[in-house]
Amino acid sequence: MSTDTTVLDGLDFPAPTLAVPDEVADRLFREARSVHHFRDEEVTDQEIAAVYDLVKWGPTAINIVPLRLLLVRTPQARARLATHMGEGNRERVLAAPLSIVVAADTRFHTHIPVLMPPYAAMATSLEDNEPTREQMARTNATLQAGYLIVGLRAAGLAVGPMSGMDAAGIDGEFFTENGWKALMVLNVGRTEGSSTPHPRGARLTYEQVAQTI
Repeated sequence: MSTDTTVLDGLDFPAPTLAVPDEVADRLFREARSVHHFRDEEVTDQEIAAVYDLVKWGPTAINIVPLRLLLVRTPQARARLATHMGEGNRERVLAAPLSIVVAADTRFHTHIPVLMPPYAAMATSLEDNEPTREQMARTNATLQAGYLIVGLRAAGLAVGPMSGMDAAGIDGEFFTENGWKALMVLNVGRTEGSSTPHPRGARLTYEQVAQTI
């Protein structure tokens, strides 16, 4: 891989060039911000489906893909969701063009024979092991949520992730029939500029977060 002359976080070796153009890296990470104010413009189910059709290819343990999405669009559904959000997040849900409840399906194992045929027997062994299923579902769906946020940005959409909520309340409100477990809520829409008055927060350097052994 070729390198440029940029010094990475003060380290004494040059940063390798990325395999994508800088403008792509900027859109996905460097310039992307968490957004709380959106334009009054619809985000369609078709747009979200196109994003999912991309990010579904991200890796999960034995391809269990436990991510589930509840698209909250109507005023009535939005009001129901807002009652379970933290005080600072209620108005954000009510004002956003679209809110997505990101959830984990603890019954993901029923799809294993199709998604990973060599491990089909796991569907039977996991049936009576709910604690393991829930841990696997939450871990891998959270991983997929990260893919989803980046995928939404890649589609030109802005995202406001929120975890300040009563997850059990959301489960009781929306997921009593399917048993999904709410993990977070993403407000999704379009915006002008960064849509935040706050300066970009600092990040830890590579030296602060990485060790080599």
